[in-house]
Amino acid sequence: MTSIKNNRPTESELEILQVLWNEKNATVRKVHEELSKTKESGYTTTLKLMQIMFEKGLVTRDESSKTHIYQPVVSREKTQKQFVNRMIDTLFAGSSSDLVLQALGGHNASNEELEKIQQLIDQLKKEKH
Repeated sequence: MTSIKNNRPTESELEILQVLWNEKNATVRKVHEELSKTKESGYTTTLKLMQIMFEKGLVTRDESSKTHIYQPVVSREKTQKQFVNRMIDTLFAGSSSDLVLQALGGHNASNEELEKIQQLIDQLKKEKH
């Protein structure tokens, strides 16, 4: 079994996962077409990355037809949590409040976003008591 560290997606793999999370499943061609909207990349590069992702256990592939269909194995939420936890540990010396303050200080949060944040804070306070 591969370790979690080896299963951490690279930046390019994250871009592919974004497409798969949005599409639920897709062929290499579909993923390549979506990626081509925002960056230049060869089809064979996308194919190779998706084969590596399959080997790493990040995606599954249905090989029952001529065109393989890929699906994400890892969820968007789990992946976000993994990266945020690593960022808190490495960039913010383990302080989640420093991360939040930095994020809010450098970003104009909408009233809707601030309301969601306040609801989360209220919920976390209730769970502590």
